[in-house]
Amino acid sequence: QVQLVESGGGSVQAGESLRLSCSISGVITRGHSMAWFRLDSEKEREGVAAIAGDGTITYANSVKGRFTISKDSAKNTLYLQMNSLKPEDTAMYVCAIGYLVADHLRPLEYNTWGQGTQVTVSS
Repeated sequence: QVQLVESGGGSVQAGESLRLSCSISGVITRGHSMAWFRLDSEKEREGVAAIAGDGTITYANSVKGRFTISKDSAKNTLYLQMNSLKPEDTAMYVCAIGYLVADHLRPLEYNTWGQGTQVTVSS
């Protein structure tokens, strides 16, 4: 079945950049949406960015203008480019896939989750 493995997290200073990758194994169809979520103790689980099967992209207001979600179908990989990082971006970042998703930043819409990769941004 579908499995997801994230990579690319790390510790950076405010203003720096990271690119997260989500390697996907298994069958993905046009009906699937892919997304990045982040988890911390204060914000709980927050939808960061999502890309639908038709290519429609949705961002959380907190990351608009700074983060970019993309996918490489040939490599079966989902990416999250994170620029101008802020301390409040510190979280465990998790990728997820759901089928026939309606609300693309709602965690319960997604069925398959990766293990997460930690991002820590220092002042």
